[in-house]
Amino acid sequence: MSPKPRVLIRGGGDLGSGVAARLHRIGFAVLVVEIEHPLVVRRLVSFAEAIFSGQVKVEEIVGRRVADLEETVMVLKHGEVAVMIDSDLKCLEAFSPLVLVDARMRKRPPEIGMEAAPLVIGLGPGFSAGANCHAVIETMRGHRLGRVIWDGEALPNTGIPDTIAGKSSERVLRAPMGGLLQNVVQIGEQVKEGDVLAQVGDMPIHAPFSGVLRGMIQEGLMVTAGMKIGDLDPRNDPEYARMISDKSLAIAGGVLEAIFGRQEIRNQVYAPD
Repeated sequence: MSPKPRVLIRGGGDLGSGVAARLHRIGFAVLVVEIEHPLVVRRLVSFAEAIFSGQVKVEEIVGRRVADLEETVMVLKHGEVAVMIDSDLKCLEAFSPLVLVDARMRKRPPEIGMEAAPLVIGLGPGFSAGANCHAVIETMRGHRLGRVIWDGEALPNTGIPDTIAGKSSERVLRAPMGGLLQNVVQIGEQVKEGDVLAQVGDMPIHAPFSGVLRGMIQEGLMVTAGMKIGDLDPRNDPEYARMISDKSLAIAGGVLEAIFGRQEIRNQVYAPD
């Protein structure tokens, strides 16, 4: 196994990937575990995309799909992020991470708690520091974003999307019905209000305003009515679709604080090879 300190991240969406990127950049060996068909919206900045494509480049970092721990070791030695399908954490004992970060954003308590690793960190609602994890990172935008909670819980989920350039709920694209998703516009493309962005079955999904398609889940997946399937950015800058967000980086900063804020974890990080 890699001599670098190992981190296992559950969930390779944009928030988990922001954490993975920052940890990778400062020298951690990062394994991201995902489900078989990740419903990831911001695919250009999500390591989960490697599940579909085999590899993905999030900014300058390559994420590569692996089948087992043997391949994981090779990918980590090559200086990349490993991405594996393992929703049940079958790899946990063999990988033996120093830190486990649950970034799935399911907004409910996890199936496994503090016994999973020397340091277990949960992102957002559903986690309770001292009960089912060691630390919680606040994920709600505002003055508390990215703060480390060592006792208690994150702010409750409001169900209201973050406001960006005056747009909130309307920037989230949802499936109008259940069925097979077909994408019409590529992520990063500029669109006008009323343009068809995708369709479910024979029902089109129109842009509610002009902007840039910042995210859309993988084409060919079955969706249900009301499911979040896309993200339209009113700031109209295509570059943002390919950049890790400020929110993700703030949360990743909280994860770093949690890791280096524990003396026993610091001792292992800096332990001689």
